[in-house]
Amino acid sequence: MRRMRVLRALCPCLCSQSRPAHPEDEGRAKGTVPPAVTTFADVGTSLIKQLQDHEGDRVETYRELESILQGDNGCLTSGVVNRLIAEASRDMRAAQGVTDDVKTAASDVLVALARSHFHFVMSELQSHLKVMGKVPDETVLLTLGKMARSYALWCIPFVGMTLLALRTMLSRVGSGRILRAVCSVLEQWSKGVNTYFCNREHCPFPRNGQAQLCEDIYPVFRYVVVNWLGCEEEEDKQAVLGAVAAMMGVLLHAEQHQEHAWEQLLWLLHQYQEVQDTAPVTKSLIYVLETLEGVQTPIPQGTALAISTAAHRQLSDVTNEPGPAHKAVLSRCIVLQARICPEETVMFLHSQLNGGSEAGRVAALGLLGALAHSDDAPATREKLPQVVEAVRSVCNDPSASVRRAVLEFIRALLSSGSQSCWAWDVVGHIFNEFSRSSGRLVAGGLFAWETPEEGALQALCVDILGSLDVSLRGMTKLLWPRLLQYVVPAQYSGMLIPLSRCLQALAERRERAGCAEEEEEPDAADSQEQARLPTPQALLARLLVVAAAPHESGERAVAALQLLQALHGRIHRALGAVWATEIPLLLQYLEGNTEISLASAEWEHCLLKFLRASLEPIEDKAWTVGLSQELSQQLGTSAPGSWEKLFLYKALGTALAACQDLRHVQGQVLRFLQETNPVELSEAQGMTFVVSHTAKSHFHLVLDTVTMFTTAFTRGWFCRTSMGWKSMREPTLWDGNSSRPQSSQLEERLGELLGGAQLNEELVQRRQNMERAQATCAALMRTYSGIALRAPKEQLLTRVDKEIMGNILRLSSCSLWPQDLQLKLALVQSVTEVSSAIQAVGDCGSFELSLKQEATQTLLDWIKGEPWDSLVYGVFQALEELSKLRPPLSREENRNLLSVCCQSVLSGPSKERMNKVRKTLLHRRGMEDLGHLIETLLEAEATSACFDDVVHRGRPCKQFGSLVGLLGTLTSDCLATSCQRAWVCLGYLLQMQAKTMKVVPQADEIRCLCEEPNSPDTKTLADSCATIAKGVCKCIPPAQATDFLTALLDSFQRVRPTCVKAVWKWVFVFLVECRKEILQEVPKILNTLYSSMQQSTHRPFSLHAVFLLTRFHQEPVISSLLQKGLPMDSDTVELWRSLGRSTFGIQVLRCLAEKLNRAGNNRLGCEQHNRQTALETLTITRAISEVVLALRSTEELKQLLPQLLPSLLRWASETLGEERLLSPVSSWRRLFLEGRVLEEKPCRLFLLAVELVLGRCMADKWMRLLMNRAVWARLEDPLAHPEGVCLLTSAPDLDITESAVKELGVGDEAGPRDLS
Repeated sequence: MRRMRVLRALCPCLCSQSRPAHPEDEGRAKGTVPPAVTTFADVGTSLIKQLQDHEGDRVETYRELESILQGDNGCLTSGVVNRLIAEASRDMRAAQGVTDDVKTAASDVLVALARSHFHFVMSELQSHLKVMGKVPDETVLLTLGKMARSYALWCIPFVGMTLLALRTMLSRVGSGRILRAVCSVLEQWSKGVNTYFCNREHCPFPRNGQAQLCEDIYPVFRYVVVNWLGCEEEEDKQAVLGAVAAMMGVLLHAEQHQEHAWEQLLWLLHQYQEVQDTAPVTKSLIYVLETLEGVQTPIPQGTALAISTAAHRQLSDVTNEPGPAHKAVLSRCIVLQARICPEETVMFLHSQLNGGSEAGRVAALGLLGALAHSDDAPATREKLPQVVEAVRSVCNDPSASVRRAVLEFIRALLSSGSQSCWAWDVVGHIFNEFSRSSGRLVAGGLFAWETPEEGALQALCVDILGSLDVSLRGMTKLLWPRLLQYVVPAQYSGMLIPLSRCLQALAERRERAGCAEEEEEPDAADSQEQARLPTPQALLARLLVVAAAPHESGERAVAALQLLQALHGRIHRALGAVWATEIPLLLQYLEGNTEISLASAEWEHCLLKFLRASLEPIEDKAWTVGLSQELSQQLGTSAPGSWEKLFLYKALGTALAACQDLRHVQGQVLRFLQETNPVELSEAQGMTFVVSHTAKSHFHLVLDTVTMFTTAFTRGWFCRTSMGWKSMREPTLWDGNSSRPQSSQLEERLGELLGGAQLNEELVQRRQNMERAQATCAALMRTYSGIALRAPKEQLLTRVDKEIMGNILRLSSCSLWPQDLQLKLALVQSVTEVSSAIQAVGDCGSFELSLKQEATQTLLDWIKGEPWDSLVYGVFQALEELSKLRPPLSREENRNLLSVCCQSVLSGPSKERMNKVRKTLLHRRGMEDLGHLIETLLEAEATSACFDDVVHRGRPCKQFGSLVGLLGTLTSDCLATSCQRAWVCLGYLLQMQAKTMKVVPQADEIRCLCEEPNSPDTKTLADSCATIAKGVCKCIPPAQATDFLTALLDSFQRVRPTCVKAVWKWVFVFLVECRKEILQEVPKILNTLYSSMQQSTHRPFSLHAVFLLTRFHQEPVISSLLQKGLPMDSDTVELWRSLGRSTFGIQVLRCLAEKLNRAGNNRLGCEQHNRQTALETLTITRAISEVVLALRSTEELKQLLPQLLPSLLRWASETLGEERLLSPVSSWRRLFLEGRVLEEKPCRLFLLAVELVLGRCMADKWMRLLMNRAVWARLEDPLAHPEGVCLLTSAPDLDITESAVKELGVGDEAGPRDLS
């Protein structure tokens, strides 16, 4: 092996000493050789000697020789060559003792040796082939095949003798390996002949005649066809198939044999149905077709149809679908056939599109795509227009697979680089297919990931468009009109990213080319295509909408902005400089924000600002008017209530603000005021957007127009109502408890009784008119406030008081339906926005809102009448904003406002109404708004007198506990703003409580903490909150402890589930910090905590709260729990067990033992008292059982046995005594009859407790001994009870004193007993 490693190291050096070789070199093998040749000879001799001596691994040795021979160029001497050939030949022909690997390695060595000594090797192989009466060895035959594959042209002189030798032995070849080896020789040598036919000019030998070679092969071909085509074995079939196809390729060169070749070609196609693996059949078919293309012989029409049918059938076979590689080979077959007979091939594929199965159409489309993409089939490409027309016939196929195949065909067609217009007309189908898939997703109410087929088709459309190569010559005229028309339609927005890329590239080429287009470019688009191109205003409007869309990523917005910049010259020549500055800023803004951090409202504001900046340099009034008209048109096609339509409303208002045609502006504002359907909230909101955004530049014009419309509306309204609606407005007909006017109810009832269809229709029409009128009022109120928000600051104050706020209040008082909540909501929103707009002006000078008091009183009247509605609709926020305006409210007005607001929160809705609304969200919003209002109003007046009025007039501090409980829950809210407001309110309440009660000197310090609980450090924040909670809890009067806890526990209906734990922390802090003050309130507190156990999610927290309460007030808690009596429910049982598991469980047990021992000591003898004593002792005994069952340690229980066991046995003895007296209805039995006790014999309850106690204290063997001695049976027997007691008390593990036993009433007559 060491020698082998040395030789392996020498191989690279040896192989480098090579020179061109030639088969004639064997004649020059003898003579003088240079030193390098000597090295080769030495190495070869060494390796051959190693083979002859059977040293080492023969396979590895042969591989080393093969490596050396691949670099040898005929420098080996003839002796070395002959020895090597002999040794390899011996191994190849060895009958036994030589493995197949060794034979294969020897064969490979001979093939490598033939590179420099071809004639030596071929002579050796021919000698084995010509042995008479014997079939050569398999390895010899395989080596012959390798020789033809490696040295095809050199084998041509040996073709005749090789085939002749094979003919003599064919009759002796059966099935199996030899047959496959012979077929391999025939296949490789036939392919070698075909190679010779194609490269005869490069052959170094005298050229043999083509006819002679065909005649040499024909007899073998006939024999194989006649005798071997019926092979049964799959491997034999595949071998014969390859041989026949290769020989067929040779015979096609001879005209006299072509007919036989066509016959066998049909047999070859038939093999698709016979063999299991059809890939070799396709490979053979490819070989034949490639040969035919070189021969240039036309294929018979029937044969061509058979080839197309066979290949198409394989591609459309859904039961045995070929793999991707096999599909590619089958497609190659059709491409090759199309080169030979294009007309027949295209006609066949066209016929498959018009009929057949779905899989057949898919396969035909795939083959047509392969033809379109093929560069070397000019005859086929001439027929592509017909192919495209054929494909159009299946564009509307409902099958997803066919639609996908059509798209793949289009991809292949467009990637072919054709510059014909008909080829690029199919681009439109990509967009149509995308829109078709989007329409199906929307119509089905499904998302893309719920319909994989449609989603995949959309992705394919995007991918095809993204892969277009627009750099080809002539693409500007071909693609520009065909792509630009798909920018504006909304259904193609999902294609904007690749569409933008293409159009940007085309726009750059147009700019570089200028006005003069290249002469070589194809014909420009016709006039119809030019007419379909979008207007500049349409492009700007649509791309702005796409940029504003809240997509999953900002890629589409980036694409829209980049396309805008590329199209600036087409949109308007004045936009180039502006957009060169503005669009990069917008792109930079998008890049700096992620999907999460990008605020949609802020981004929308940036785009509207960009639109305003874009319209400023445009002085063309007609262009701006055209933009507003285009925006209006796109509004009409947008979905109602969609984000797109809302943005278009704002964009239209921005465009009207920039428009200098005032007549057009006023006409548009009036059109929206008159034509908008206010009942549809989205339309009413859109109208508000248009009018208010227009007011940014035309404030006085817009306000005058809206005021004029309001006046006309109210006058016309009252005019109409004077005939039909006047009675509905009369106060005498209004029932304050009804949700609608009584006259309406009476009229509807009258219509039902009379059965008048016409009257009913009139009533319905009246109701609709009323609803529309109410909705119009609400929309106008919001429009006024929107105008105030967007009005120029320097112009607002001159008209905000009488014309804006005055009209809002007048519209709110004109209601035909006083309890209409939408109108109230509009009032609240309008007041809030107008107040905010006035504050935004900044320095208002001496401005005072004269209608402030009227607006405040209107809102307060609503709060008093509907406190819950005011909480829902955010009246507190409106009052807060109003309170910041001048003139300031008086102290009495402030107190009244605070009192009304706080009472509306504390009163709360009914349970039924709470269940009908989203109570968590509404309560949080109401508390947050109330916190804002309290902070605003109490900042300057945090006094005890103010607090007295706020909480409850005439009863100071009565509701402090409830208020703290309500605000305490909000401090645990996850919403940062709600939490902050609650802390601030708590700070004010704490300061006022401290001044009122003259307690808590650290109140100011705690209030400072309340105002700043926003530390980024979690631990610091938790410590601050804990400090605040402790300080606040100390301020709660003991009498209000229950109110505080009730407010906290009731809040669980409103707080988030994640905040429950934080609310319970307030309970825990209160129980610990106020443990001394709440002694008298323990029973009430325990009942409150007990009620909270009904919810399983709160049970662990309730148990911990009871634990804390028992830790500081053990006696009151135990007494309160015992008051619940029997039967004991599951919650009470769990409470006793949790106390038993606690660290003071043994103390609880001792307390129970003492209570049991004292029970009945002061009996009066009356029946009622005896009954109470019996119920008390049984309740204590049941509690003892549950506590003992949960105890963690038994050592302390053993120490308690002298007190516990006698008491239990005492009461067991007493119950037996009553049974012994045969009392007809004892106190114990009454409890059983009442259902308070489940055991008919009360004695058994005490004895079960005794057994449980002893089971925890005694070893198992003693408990079994008690059972075996029938101690428990004796204890239940009135006559044997004393004996049972003696046996029980004599147990070795029990330490009961004799005096304790005597207390049980057991005398000496029982006799001494020893349990042991």
